Amino acid sequence: MRLLHPRRCAVLGLAAALPLAACGSGDDGDAQAASGVRVAVTASDDACTVATTRLRAGTQRFAVTNEGPETTEFYVFGDGDRVLGEVENIAPGATRELLVRLAAGTYEAACTPSRSEEGVRQQLTVTGEGAGGVQDEALAGAGPTYQEYVRAQSADLLEQTEAFVAAVKAGDVARARALYPVARTPWERIEPVAESFGDLDPLIDGRDGDQEEGQDFTGFHRIEQALWEKNSLAGTAPYADQLLTNVREIVERAGEVTLEPLQLANGAKALLDEIATGKITGEEERYSHTDLYDLAANLEGSKAAIDALRPYLQKAEPDLLTEIDQRFAATVAALAPHRAGRGWVGYQQLSQEQLHGLSDRVTALTESVSRVAAAVADR
Repeated sequence: MRLLHPRRCAVLGLAAALPLAACGSGDDGDAQAASGVRVAVTASDDACTVATTRLRAGTQRFAVTNEGPETTEFYVFGDGDRVLGEVENIAPGATRELLVRLAAGTYEAACTPSRSEEGVRQQLTVTGEGAGGVQDEALAGAGPTYQEYVRAQSADLLEQTEAFVAAVKAGDVARARALYPVARTPWERIEPVAESFGDLDPLIDGRDGDQEEGQDFTGFHRIEQALWEKNSLAGTAPYADQLLTNVREIVERAGEVTLEPLQLANGAKALLDEIATGKITGEEERYSHTDLYDLAANLEGSKAAIDALRPYLQKAEPDLLTEIDQRFAATVAALAPHRAGRGWVGYQQLSQEQLHGLSDRVTALTESVSRVAAAVADR
């Protein structure tokens, strides 16, 4: 997936169609959209116009239309550039929607065309008390349940990164290559949390060319490039040390975050979007071609988020849950033939027919999972 700064988080989703808030310039200080009203956002190369920048606390439904010639993304930022919501890969002429719960406070909305790393920001003011705590008992337990999963994956991320960094610093190319996809697997599973920290994510997971002007290319992919393109680890020790330092900070910060049900629903879908826009195209791991490791991890992370919501979905949307389970199983079955021992074959070994088959399964699964956000909003 393409890097922005601050970048993606896995908290996006689709909403049922609702009436649009009255359109304006984005500076309509007297207008205020009620919670739940669909707020129009118009993105272009040099503007990000939100129909109203004054909102009532609660679940916000942003409908983002891209009127520019380049693919764009839409973000909602909280304090410290914490990514609270994101919808990405909005093609020219397309409209995509984002649900995000906002309590009273000040936020920023940003549209970022693919050729711009700066983005265009507008301040959002949210007032009222419509974003209180989760009332449904089954939903109330979803965040803590998922947090246990995050803690386990965070511990694995740190352990595997330590082993990978040790191999890199020892100059052991063969061992570092073997450990690279293993170290990345827990990262890919918990992106809904790990990538919400926009300041660290670009340093850990940025790819060559994704950096701001003057910013160094660092992190996993810097070392991936050295391992597979240069076949040498010369000069990578400082990047390995920095990677481990940043991963340790992510692990510490992720342990303090508990996602709300809507964030979990959006995160489950966003991980599937990760597959469709990066892994299934071979774009994420451009040097190592270890994309199937990432793809499998994204699937596992998405299912973990759905499993945290399972008690609620079983009573509120049992047919949808059955459909999701069936489509998860079909996607896993389509991926299974590409196993290689305890890992996966290289992306380049898959035929176009096999890739299309996987893509079709993921697309169907994503359509089902996209309906979960609306099912848990404001419950």
